[in-house]
Amino acid sequence: MLWPSALAWMAHFQPSRVSLNMGRATEVLLTLEDVAPATLQQPERYIFQLESVDAGVARLMDGNSSIRLERFSPETRDWNGPVHVEGLFLGQTKIRVLLVDRNNGSDTGQWSRDGQLEVKVLQPKRVIDSIFIGTVVLLMSLLYINFGAALNLQVLRDLIVRPTGPCVGLTLQAIGMPLLSYALGVFIFPDAPALQLGLFFTGISPSGGASNTWTAVLDGNINLSVLMTTVSNVAAFATMPIWLCTLGRLIFDRAELRGPYMKIASYCGALIVPLLVGVIIQKRSARITRVLVRLLKPISACLILFIVIFAVITKFYIFSFFSWQIVLAGMSLPGLGYLLAWLAAKLLHQNTADALTIAIETGIQNTGTAIFLLTTTLDEPEADLTTVVPVSVAMMTPLPLLGIYLYKRCIAPKAVNGTVPETQRIV
Repeated sequence: MLWPSALAWMAHFQPSRVSLNMGRATEVLLTLEDVAPATLQQPERYIFQLESVDAGVARLMDGNSSIRLERFSPETRDWNGPVHVEGLFLGQTKIRVLLVDRNNGSDTGQWSRDGQLEVKVLQPKRVIDSIFIGTVVLLMSLLYINFGAALNLQVLRDLIVRPTGPCVGLTLQAIGMPLLSYALGVFIFPDAPALQLGLFFTGISPSGGASNTWTAVLDGNINLSVLMTTVSNVAAFATMPIWLCTLGRLIFDRAELRGPYMKIASYCGALIVPLLVGVIIQKRSARITRVLVRLLKPISACLILFIVIFAVITKFYIFSFFSWQIVLAGMSLPGLGYLLAWLAAKLLHQNTADALTIAIETGIQNTGTAIFLLTTTLDEPEADLTTVVPVSVAMMTPLPLLGIYLYKRCIAPKAVNGTVPETQRIV
């Protein structure tokens, strides 16, 4: 019997990390050394095997998966040669070297400090990806120009005169949803920090423009909705970098990723420019301001729809990552956001319309912002791996609201006077 100390050996990959596109192969040099003489004397019993931890991401090409002991030099007790690795699908994996006992088919153990090759498989760069990023930047700039044009002192007056509703909603949006998304990520994806990151980016995003439309459809308080959406998106300049530098740092460390904090902060800061452009337009031209305010909600809705739909079309392969955990996360974040916000609003004695509005504003996240930041600040393949979560959230977010709408239309008793006040209508 051979003891582990007698079987000790070393493996070295040069380089130890490789990145390759899907469908492409690369060559690395593998060196095996310090193989025990007792092991080399039994070539019929022992053999070195190479295996991919995730065979769906990358594999060893034919003829590279095993190394027989007859190929070793008996004097130096080592072997070196090329190994060819093929990228199959987006993701990360490791290539391990194992010494296998063919008598029982089991691994004898791994004592090599450098015995693993880290492999990243990427999506090839395409023109359509650059078009997607450029279009999103343009739409985000237009959106914040509109926010700047819509800002006025009346927003602050409303916040001072009736502070309870807006403060409840903004507290839940800026503090509650980030904490909820972090907790859900750790609970649902305990071993997948990249997916935790995708859910956390979604939770720290401001409320989405679709919340105004759903508020109107479900007979909520549209004035409160517009107020909360505007203030939430402006406050995001500060809240998003703060969360990413605190709880976000923990997730980046678990994922062994370098947090792009400066890049994210610069992107958030850059959005101040179109916001100031909108403020200047408001001061200089009342006519253009009225047009921009009218376009605020349509552009917000179009931005979210465009980003989600375009992301699905250009990155359709991300649906192969969908699992019950992804679906659960997509349902849990908005669903619990609706529920907790509704309960908090009712406990603070908000009327039904305001409580519904606060719930909608809290539960609907701007998934377009999350997708934009993930795709522009993270490297591949992490950018694609994390994007699947906000896409799932975007797909699941409307379902509870659609259920409420169908209930109100088909089951709930009709109001005697269904006329919506002029102040509650969408402009």
